Amino acid sequence: MHNSPPFKYLVGYPTQTIAQLEQIIKDNRLGELLLQKYPDTHRVRTDKQLYEYSTALKNHYLSNAQPLNRVRYDSKIKVIQHALGQHHYINRVQGNKIKAVNEIKIASLFRVAPEAFLRMIIVHELAHFKEKEHNKSFYQLCRHMEPNYHQYEFDLRLYLTHLDLYGELYS
Repeated sequence: MHNSPPFKYLVGYPTQTIAQLEQIIKDNRLGELLLQKYPDTHRVRTDKQLYEYSTALKNHYLSNAQPLNRVRYDSKIKVIQHALGQHHYINRVQGNKIKAVNEIKIASLFRVAPEAFLRMIIVHELAHFKEKEHNKSFYQLCRHMEPNYHQYEFDLRLYLTHLDLYGELYS
């Protein structure tokens, strides 16, 4: 364990929350708590499965939005610099038509993670199809697609903190 735990994933949270987390880490209970709450990982391992999973969510909640062209895991995404995933809107000219391409990339480290975390990340990226900015409407849409969005986001930040301190939780 590092001498001063990195709380880079929890910037902006109240000091009381950080103090509670410090105590949990000091007591070496962070992994245990995460495993109690999220004992299993998802089964979405391939890019094809990820595309199908994401498309099902998109079709259920955002059926009028443009289709997803590609969804894949990306090993080049560095979580602290690029967040958890990325969405891209690419307009291509084909003859006299403009074709929009919608793509989502998810950091490869989430290939083995609890399903709730994967769902939260995909919901986040899908919400950008309708709301470009992280504003009130954006988070309302996230909560519409996943009512536990904020809890999953917080728990995911705890998971990332665990990865920084101890490494893999799931194998």
